[in-house]
This record gives sequence, structure tokens and C-alpha cells, in this order.
Amino acid sequence: MNNNYQAKIRIKGKVQGVWFRAFTREKATELGVSGWVQNETDGAVYLEANGKKSKLDLFIDKLKQGPERSVVDDVEVEWASAGDNWTHFDIRY
Repeated sequence: MNNNYQAKIRIKGKVQGVWFRAFTREKATELGVSGWVQNETDGAVYLEANGKKSKLDLFIDKLKQGPERSVVDDVEVEWASAGDNWTHFDIRY
């Protein structure tokens, strides 16, 4: 049985221009989560991440806190079975 999941996450608030994407990659790497993150044109940050459910839950908790200069107002998560087989976590520009 595959216990890996994919989380599609949209984060709203003061999350651009505050090193949020670098923070996200750092926390994903620490937890062994793979995927990618990018800024959205409306000021939000969007990411897709694969990993064990327990690791993704910890990862999402970190994202809710964000880096020091950020202000996270809302975190939307859509769960799915693990999709793409990423090997690391990237920042997309």
C-alpha cells in the first residue's frame, strides 16, 4: 500500500517578497518532501508537494507559521494520491 500523498497548497497573506519560497524549499528538504513552489500573480504562493502524510502535516504546520517577515492569512490544502515522482523540491520562477 502506498502511504504517500500529494498536497496542493495555496497560501495567502504577506507571502511574497519575504523569502517564503526559499523557506518552503528549506522546510521541504528538512522533512524529505518533494515538489515545487511558485509565486502567483495575485500575491499568493502555490505549491505541490509529495510525501508521507505525517511529513506533509508537519510541513503544512511550518507553512502556516512562515518565515519571520511573512504574515500567513490562509492556507488551502487539497489532498490527493501521490502524483508526480519529483526527486527534490524546486522553486519555480
